[in-house]
Amino acid sequence: MFWEYKTVKIAAEGFAFFGGEIDEIELDHLLNAHGKEGWELVTGFDTNTSRGRSRYLVYTFKRSLK
Repeated sequence: MFWEYKTVKIAAEGFAFFGGEIDEIELDHLLNAHGKEGWELVTGFDTNTSRGRSRYLVYTFKRSLK
């Protein structure tokens, strides 16, 4: 079986220098939209800054090639 991959980077909103916060409702919408297109979440990570803030969330999805 062969796979195709897709990487999505989401910017955290808020303080530019210290990072920001993620809107969980928007994140759920994005993840569900990719799932409906056949994408399966493989991994996710954030790019931490100081004080527990994040600049970006990075998600990698996969789906089988047809």
